[in-house]
Amino acid sequence: MNSKEKKEARVERYKALAAGATAKSSAAYQQASKMLGVIPPGQPVHGLADRRYRERISGHMDESVKLADTAEYFEGKAEAAEKNNAIYLGDDDCVERLQERLDELVKLQDNMKAANKIVKSQKLSNEQIRQQLSELGFSDKQINEVLTPSFTGRIGFASCTLTNNNRRISDTKKRLEQAKKMKTTENKEYYVGEVRFVENSRKNRLQLFFPEIPDKALRKQMSNNGFRWCSSNGCWQSYLKRYNVRFAKELLTPKETDTANVPA
Repeated sequence: MNSKEKKEARVERYKALAAGATAKSSAAYQQASKMLGVIPPGQPVHGLADRRYRERISGHMDESVKLADTAEYFEGKAEAAEKNNAIYLGDDDCVERLQERLDELVKLQDNMKAANKIVKSQKLSNEQIRQQLSELGFSDKQINEVLTPSFTGRIGFASCTLTNNNRRISDTKKRLEQAKKMKTTENKEYYVGEVRFVENSRKNRLQLFFPEIPDKALRKQMSNNGFRWCSSNGCWQSYLKRYNVRFAKELLTPKETDTANVPA
């Protein structure tokens, strides 16, 4: 499953959770309304049974509100997932996507430089300037922004804009080289005690395979340091970082006190 498929699956999962919570919220509200409908308006509470009946109505309403909040939460998660275009080094297609992003940034840099030359030309009319900027791919809104003088009277793209984009180009190049290296690096496997370590370079993951379920204290230590249980791989894993490898080795290396009681 590539990154696009994973993203689509994540969005669909959040939408399904939101839809389920919405349906349950509606059902709880309808139940409360149905129960409330049998009580005449203004009728005071009569006895313990009536009080408990009204408490049940209140409980259904509270549940409806809580589920509505849950639905709103998952709708927000779905929207955020749809807008998330981040590229992770563990993605199967990260090299291709990073190359595409790099090409886009380089093209933008060239276009901004060309635009600055056009807007500063003394030989072109305003109409010609707009025409040439449009041919570079800039929208009418972008053209208006480029031709609107700043508070210092400058037109065109600011030098800081070019500098920032150039920095993004440099960072993307570094990530691309790192991704290419990772995709061609073979996995490294070894044991620390009884735990099998897999430095999975292609997925950018450090994976820990235990022979049995680790105790609660150990699981908590791993969770607090960036490790998560991955049911699809049957292991605890984190990003493949030097400090994660060092932490896991220090945590799982058998201590002298652990081996002192082992019979010879």
